[in-house]
Amino acid sequence: MTKIDTLKVALIQHSCSNNRDDNLTTITNGIKSAADQGAKLVLLQELHTGLYFCQEENEQNFDLAESIPGPTTNKLGKLANDLNIVLVSSIFEMRAPGIYHNTAVVLETDGSIAGKYRKMHIPDDPGFQEKFYFTPGDLGFTPIETSVGNLGVLICWDQWFPEAARLMTLAGADILMYPTAIGWDPVDNKIEKERQLDAWETTQRAHAISNGLPVICCNRTGFEFAPIEAPNPTKGIQFWGNSFIAGQQGEILAHASTDENEVLVAEIDLGRTDKIRRVWPFLRDRRIDAYQQLNRRFIN
Repeated sequence: MTKIDTLKVALIQHSCSNNRDDNLTTITNGIKSAADQGAKLVLLQELHTGLYFCQEENEQNFDLAESIPGPTTNKLGKLANDLNIVLVSSIFEMRAPGIYHNTAVVLETDGSIAGKYRKMHIPDDPGFQEKFYFTPGDLGFTPIETSVGNLGVLICWDQWFPEAARLMTLAGADILMYPTAIGWDPVDNKIEKERQLDAWETTQRAHAISNGLPVICCNRTGFEFAPIEAPNPTKGIQFWGNSFIAGQQGEILAHASTDENEVLVAEIDLGRTDKIRRVWPFLRDRRIDAYQQLNRRFIN
């Protein structure tokens, strides 16, 4: 892999419908726009081909899953090849009968699959009933080597856990990337919504700071009804957008809106990682001799 100092990256933030073809058209147009602006690495949001089906437990939703390689990776792989970009997609993977994963797939500039990551932390909360669908990942926290760098790809709920970001960093990630689907419960008041959004952004910017790495976070936007309550506007998720790209000190390089489809592009300086770690030597000063209890659920 050739060492790259600067890299133009992009993410595609958009609302989703239940029409797969329409979603893929939106995604394709966004990717082409990003490539036209010089992006060489493009991140898509979590489960971007359809609605966020995990608001309910419905056995029929398993029919939405696909194999890897499969229809989505074939289509996006061709696009990556045509545009000479590295593309990070998010797929509901059918691995085997009864075994399904929430999987990120990295597509190389020649359209091949460079690697994949299966979501490790699986939430089980009202409106986010993912444990019904997803088997926890078994590929570990391993960066995916590509022509633009080693990509530390994590997925949504993973973004709240410093251990995941740190392990990707220790394994040699050059960039941390988070395809995401997160939003508000419409019944929450304005102050609570602001607290949640601020906590979400602060957590991921902290991963950038504590690991000295750029971070790319791509969230979806738009309101999606809870299927059994549609069209009740108080039952569902208002995805809050606010996708962003941050540098190694958590500085915001580009930031999307709450409720618009956007193609966000920024240039990141990968060469700054070593410079930042020299003056903020968190990895040097880690007390690895004193962290044994981190493998316990709770110390009591």
